[in-house]
Amino acid sequence: MTDTGALPEGGEMPGAIAGRTAGSADHGFARQAVPRTPGEARERVAELLGAAFCDLRNEDLDVVVADALLVTSELVTNAIRHGRGLTGFRAALVDDGLRLDIEDGSPEQPTTSAPSASDGLTRGGFGWPLVCRLSRHVAISPRPDGKRITVLVPLM
Repeated sequence: MTDTGALPEGGEMPGAIAGRTAGSADHGFARQAVPRTPGEARERVAELLGAAFCDLRNEDLDVVVADALLVTSELVTNAIRHGRGLTGFRAALVDDGLRLDIEDGSPEQPTTSAPSASDGLTRGGFGWPLVCRLSRHVAISPRPDGKRITVLVPLM
């Protein structure tokens, strides 16, 4: 497992809040179909966050929710584009924030590409650094059919 944070051994995140999940079976998360698009994944996370923070409205919360949705979108887009398809998705509120587990069909680790100085039009390579910057913890675990990326996005 590659770990850029301090997830406990095995990738388990303590402190899941009962009834506050959107995803599938592992780690006590409720089972749900895998989203077909990044937009569908964002909608699920937005619903989860909306239910948890429905009484709070302020600029700080808006930024935190935007960060969580950006991380969701980047991870799901990368799984679809570069990871041979999204094979698993889980989202849950835990004591320290939003935990996302994204699974894809590729064993390859995410990479960062440097923009090309020659044309200035190079696309891609910026999502993974954003995910790492906006997440408190990032762990990559190999699976028999690909990999799982687990992130913890702080919510306050």
